[in-house]
Amino acid sequence: MKKRRLAITAVFAAVAIALTGCSSADESADGFVGVILPDAASSNRWETADRGFLQAAFDAAGVKVDIQNANGDKAQFATIADQMLTAGAKVLILVNLDSDSAKAVQDKAAAQGVKTIDYDRLTLNGSASYYVSFDNEAVGRLQGEGIKACLDAAGKSSARIVYLNGSPTDNNATLFKAGYDSVLRPSIDSKAYTLVDDQAVPDWDNAKGGVIFEQQLSKAGGKLDAVVSANEGLGLAAIAVLKKNKLNGKVCVSGQDATVDGLRAVLTGDMSNTVYKAIKAEAEGAAALAIALLRGEEATTATGSVNNGTIDVPSVLLVPVGITKANVKDVIADGFQTREAVCADIEDLCTANGI
Repeated sequence: MKKRRLAITAVFAAVAIALTGCSSADESADGFVGVILPDAASSNRWETADRGFLQAAFDAAGVKVDIQNANGDKAQFATIADQMLTAGAKVLILVNLDSDSAKAVQDKAAAQGVKTIDYDRLTLNGSASYYVSFDNEAVGRLQGEGIKACLDAAGKSSARIVYLNGSPTDNNATLFKAGYDSVLRPSIDSKAYTLVDDQAVPDWDNAKGGVIFEQQLSKAGGKLDAVVSANEGLGLAAIAVLKKNKLNGKVCVSGQDATVDGLRAVLTGDMSNTVYKAIKAEAEGAAALAIALLRGEEATTATGSVNNGTIDVPSVLLVPVGITKANVKDVIADGFQTREAVCADIEDLCTANGI
């Protein structure tokens, strides 16, 4: 844990240096940076965290930015991009809804000499100049490790589990699954664990996730030991079904994003584990790269690379942190969530867990 926290701190420091090197003059005359967020339904992080952190980073550098949300609509995603290009955007930061629609935007931008950055989600076969995200297979491994630790703590050497995966059109969901499956597959192959069902949830839709999980629970005959869910929205949807069946707290459930509701579920025992991603560092990293592109400067923070199927994309990959009851306090200490929000009406649980 200490090494992971130090890695995140190091990234914060590098990005802070990059942003500090930016002038404070308003550069709107030289164009602006456009940001297209995907939706507000797959995770509330896009509006409650990413938007604010991105805006603050560009404001600090005196660079004009236009942040819009496609609200899960690929046609709207394309329309927003067209409007930004027409208005004079010189750099676009994109969180794709799927690779094909984002690639079309990137191709159009490239034809107009506009650079693009993949933010959080890689656009397969695209033309992004940079990719800023987390090590997403590592996110999945942390989810799988948390589930296994929960089963081990319960003394369950054999277990019946289901996979509640993210959207099949999101490359991140593929990487998350690769991560948690790599941890759990040996136990599945040895027959210690039974993978009762394995389903993807279209568009990360939490309501659909709840329906799919109800079907999974029915297929399992009401007998499950773990739900490997790809994020907290899906995990909380599964927990709602478990509550109806008086099974919450008896089944290990994974998550991701360290939302207020997710952290509260970890503290109450309804969710066994989640994953914290330092979104402030991700947003600042993307802003620093966009500013470098806007100014025609060389960026020094993209020290890795990821192949998107066509090219190796220079990348900034941040370090995720696994969260259980024991270290919910670390998320609050980082300022990502407030104690007041997380501990409302569960003060005793917070006190007991050092918060």
